[in-house]
Parts: sequence; C-alpha cells; structure tokens
Amino acid sequence: MGDAIGVGSPDRRQDPRTGADPARGSRARSRLSDALLTIEAAARLEAHGSKEAAVLIAIYDHARAPGIVFTERRRDLPRHPGEISFPGGKPHAGEELVDAALRESHEEIALHPGEVEIVGALPPVSTVVTGYKVSPFVGLIRSGLPLSPDPAEVERLVELRIDDLLAGFEMRRMVRRGIPFRSPTYTVGDDFIWGATARILQDFLARIESLALAGPSTEPARRRS
Repeated sequence: MGDAIGVGSPDRRQDPRTGADPARGSRARSRLSDALLTIEAAARLEAHGSKEAAVLIAIYDHARAPGIVFTERRRDLPRHPGEISFPGGKPHAGEELVDAALRESHEEIALHPGEVEIVGALPPVSTVVTGYKVSPFVGLIRSGLPLSPDPAEVERLVELRIDDLLAGFEMRRMVRRGIPFRSPTYTVGDDFIWGATARILQDFLARIESLALAGPSTEPARRRS
C-alpha cells in the first residue's frame, strides 16, 4: 500500500463516527437516499454490455461540504490507463454487485466495507469501447478515515468537492480508439474526468444538486498522491 491519507477534515464539534453534526447528518442522509434508487430498483434496469462491473461513489463530509473519493489509475495499465475513476471492478463468480464494489474499494484504496454505509444506487451505464455494464452504488464514509492506494493499480487518490465538480462541468466532443462521441466532462484543477465515470457523476450530481446537502466548500480541492 502507498502512504495513507485522511479523507476530509474532521471537526472537533462533529460526531466521531459520522464526521458531521448528528441531526444535520441524519437529515442529509435521508434526503440523499430519497434522491437515489434502491439497489433492487437499479438491478432491474438495463444497459448495454456483455460484462458486469460495479463501482462505489464514496462520499465524505456528507452533511457539511461533501466530497467524493476517486482514483487515478496507473498509466501502464492495459485498460483505461491514467484515467480518474471510481473505485470498483468486476464481480467474482456468484458475488453480488454491491459486494463487488465494496471488495474492490477495499483492495484499491484500503476502504474497509464496514466503514461504508450504502445509501442507494444509480442506473447502470455502458462503457463506449470495452463493453461493460457498470453498476454504481453510493456510500457514505466518515471524515478523517485513513485510506491508501494499492500501488499495483492506483497511481493516487483524488478527493474532489461536489461544489468544485459542479463548477467544472462541460460537454465536450471526445475521440477514443477512432470513435467520436460527446461526453460530459469535469475539470477541477489538473484533474479531468470523462467517459463512463463522468456520465455516472452527471446522473448523481443532477439528482442531488437541488438537495443543498451543504453550503459552499470552505476547503480547496486537493490532489493526493
């Protein structure tokens, strides 16, 4: 594992487990859950793809200035090298997709499944070239949780505040392996998100933008190594 980091910034006034004011955290959790699909409802939706994968949208500081944990993939990997994505991957035989998302997150960033509160899911999306049907799950994690990237897969961890992601949105024409397509994109500093990850993020942000989960961020977006 690489160097551990602490996600978000704990506050002495916060609950030591949730990283937020308990009452406000409960309200924010309830509103977020209501904006998402249940795991069962998401599983009934179709998307193109001959192979299954699952990812975790891990949210920290959910009741204050929420942010999301991403990974930057190693640049020498055969698939999606150097891209910013959610932690996740393919399920094992007989494994539920939500369990695959949690297991892969544990393997990639040392996020223990017991530290994640799954609050809902999103519709599956298809990858343009590689033919995967990707199922996203949304989970809350506490602030100050130490995480560390698996150097075999992950170049670095990336924490991005939701307010900064919303401000960095732009639709762009992209070309991958000679195939042109339009993709939502998100740019925060030097970090650039596109493709299936951006489409998942676009759906998620559209669902929560009206919830006012938190006011403007008081902390800048950070690059993590």
